[in-house]
Amino acid sequence: MVGEGIESAVYPIAEALELAKGLGLDLVEISPTAEPPVCKVVDYKKFLYDQKKKQKELKAKAAKTVVKEIRFGPQTDDHDFNFKKNHAIKFLQEGCKVRANVFFRGRAIVFKEQGEILLLRFANELEEYGKPEQLPTLDGKKMIIVLTPKKK
Repeated sequence: MVGEGIESAVYPIAEALELAKGLGLDLVEISPTAEPPVCKVVDYKKFLYDQKKKQKELKAKAAKTVVKEIRFGPQTDDHDFNFKKNHAIKFLQEGCKVRANVFFRGRAIVFKEQGEILLLRFANELEEYGKPEQLPTLDGKKMIIVLTPKKK
């Protein structure tokens, strides 16, 4: 048994509960698998509050992946392509994933090859900033490629 104002030692369960009640606190089992099990004398509500707070901090520190989307048409011109490529470079340098897609409207689906070539060119030009997760895939009227930033 451990706790503030208590000598750390091995106590029988009845005595440990008596000590905790005497202090107006609760007896909480911290490590049940240890030999002998470790218990702590604390205010249980405060103990739960502190645990939730720690979990919230860990969750806040966890890396959040942000996905930015860039949209092309199958007939995208070089100037537009370079403009969007520069935005993608900025996103990848910030650590965001980039999802580039070519949207086919109406009969434009006939130009699937042009869309694939466009996305492969896009991935090739961004090779030093990020790497593609897979080859371009056609999903309904969209052809999609996802780029992940390279580790620094």
